[in-house]
Amino acid sequence: MTPSPLMLRLIGLAAFCSMASMRVCDPMLVSLAQEFSVTTGDASAVIAAFAVAYGVLQLFYGPLGDRFGKVRVIICATFACAVFSGMTALAPTLVVLVASRAAMGAAAAGIIPLSMAWIGDHVPYEQRQETLARLMVATVSGMMAGQWFGGFAVEVLGWRAAFAVLSLLFLVAASMLLRQARAMVASAPLPAEGAPGQPPFSLAAYLASTARLLRMPRVRWVLAVVAVEGALAFGTLAFVPARMVDGFGLSASAAGGVMVLYGVGGLAYSLLARRWLALLGERGLALLGASLIAAGLLLLAWGAVAAWAVLGCFLAGVGFYMLHNTLQVQATQMAPEARGTAVTLFACLLFLGQSLGVVVVAASVDRGWIAPVFSVAALGVVVLGAMVSRKVQGRVVQAAAE
Repeated sequence: MTPSPLMLRLIGLAAFCSMASMRVCDPMLVSLAQEFSVTTGDASAVIAAFAVAYGVLQLFYGPLGDRFGKVRVIICATFACAVFSGMTALAPTLVVLVASRAAMGAAAAGIIPLSMAWIGDHVPYEQRQETLARLMVATVSGMMAGQWFGGFAVEVLGWRAAFAVLSLLFLVAASMLLRQARAMVASAPLPAEGAPGQPPFSLAAYLASTARLLRMPRVRWVLAVVAVEGALAFGTLAFVPARMVDGFGLSASAAGGVMVLYGVGGLAYSLLARRWLALLGERGLALLGASLIAAGLLLLAWGAVAAWAVLGCFLAGVGFYMLHNTLQVQATQMAPEARGTAVTLFACLLFLGQSLGVVVVAASVDRGWIAPVFSVAALGVVVLGAMVSRKVQGRVVQAAAE
């Protein structure tokens, strides 16, 4: 069944809000550290808590999406995000703030990965890269909005206002999704994934299904690679605004504004994904993407003026989405018979990798090692891109044959 264009747009709206909530704290770290009298590294717990909860809860949402219907779960998760974002805005202490962010990450975990799986269920493989790229336009735009608005709110409205606004946006997205889903149910039968004749959820069956997935070499390879990608790329991304504030003397709002260029780079890739794919193929996208990420990280690490940071953010954004979108396509195809579980495992490993990266880079920030750590991450990304490039070609040929 071809996806409804309106449903795709509404799912994109929920994904926009999810990514905005994920990245909104990046420009806040220095201000949060000052308000709660802790180090910037300690304040980064608000990012790590979100990432850990987001990653672990993928294991919960995968079977729920396969059993009850991916769109239904996305709607419930979006409503929950509205509630927890409001609670975050009212947090009186850093401990409560971290706990609220964890709850928010747990709720947001049910949106983007299940959206990817839903697209995988309805879009043929040869069209999936382009369709996922359109979803990526929404996620990249959300990241840009979150990073900019987080910095703006700190200086103009107060950081609590940022979460209040996010709560309202989540509520609007959930309400519109629910209305559209009801209209689709009224005009067509329920999709098979939500059919009541399916067996009830069983933990033993889920664990057995997960074990079967992990016995597949392709699945293990994709999950390992995305965990490393999360640590190297997302783990460093969280501290780029702090680097620009402490290293280049920018204000929080200016740092958030510069970080928008990371998203602009991703948006530039997303809008031209079909041409990039035709020109470079998946192998070329992985290699060039990794190279651009590395160049961006090195400019951020060693650049002498803010202009280098600006260029570095843009290059890293283009590169990350080239590499990551290639991996996303592999994730949607690595186990089609259990796509919801497989894709949420993919997201789980991505954000567990991110949380590990945040912890490591947080220690480097407090010790003044951020430039060397960014450099090591750049080298690691290049190696990772070469590994991905060697593997994806066979998968593309096989998929075309299918």
